[in-house]
Amino acid sequence: MPEVTTRNAVYLFCLARTGSLQTIEGTGLDDRSPLCLHSVMEITAVTSFVSLGEFCGPAAESAMQDLSWVGPRACRHEQVVERVMGRSPVLPVRFGTIFSSLENLEKRLREHHGKISRFLDEVADKEEWAVKGLLERSKANESIRQLLLAGEESYLSSLSPGVRYLHQQRILANSEKELNRILNDISTVIARELSRHAVNFRERELLSGKIMGGERDMVLNWAFLVPRVNVTDFRDIICRANEDHARWGLLFDVSGPWPPYSFSPSLNKETS
Repeated sequence: MPEVTTRNAVYLFCLARTGSLQTIEGTGLDDRSPLCLHSVMEITAVTSFVSLGEFCGPAAESAMQDLSWVGPRACRHEQVVERVMGRSPVLPVRFGTIFSSLENLEKRLREHHGKISRFLDEVADKEEWAVKGLLERSKANESIRQLLLAGEESYLSSLSPGVRYLHQQRILANSEKELNRILNDISTVIARELSRHAVNFRERELLSGKIMGGERDMVLNWAFLVPRVNVTDFRDIICRANEDHARWGLLFDVSGPWPPYSFSPSLNKETS
């Protein structure tokens, strides 16, 4: 195992159960430094060694803004965590989590041992699944307009052309409000149905900008912690929802399994 010097730091990928993860092969972020296991009180930290300068200081701040530098390393981080997840309950930590020494890492693990241990128990045989609601707004608006006008068709036909036009405009002015109401009703029902097959749920930040070829806006972003035995039923709900609500231009995109990032407890400082 390399010695930690002023030029090296301990990079932490994730935490796992010692009994489930006793060996690991492969390398860390740079494809040179080997992956290492460091165990404290039945909790094992999956680590490697990195240059301290890569993650601390002005040069590191600049590198963190460079997708060509961050991208491959973040993917490597995720690959290691997913490998561990296949063998043990896992507490994943964010990309770029480093410690100045193994002693400081061990101190952190001892300080948070109870929290870490409870979390590993909670996520055993469970996976994170992400559900995003993606709206093709032009299709949704057209469907809403047709629905609103159809509901007033008999009344509108009894009006003179000028009055009918003004009344139509008042109806259409409410289309955005009605769309929001419908989306809220749909999302409430779907979230309730999905939650029956999950043990935990998080609402995540909406991502801005167009998604899926520039046609859709993200209108919901959820994370569920799902027992593995429930995954098929969970995904079936998404399939039915997409069939039922396609007319509104609404697509539920499901992805997983992921390490349980959305549910992981904070270990406070990320460097030490």
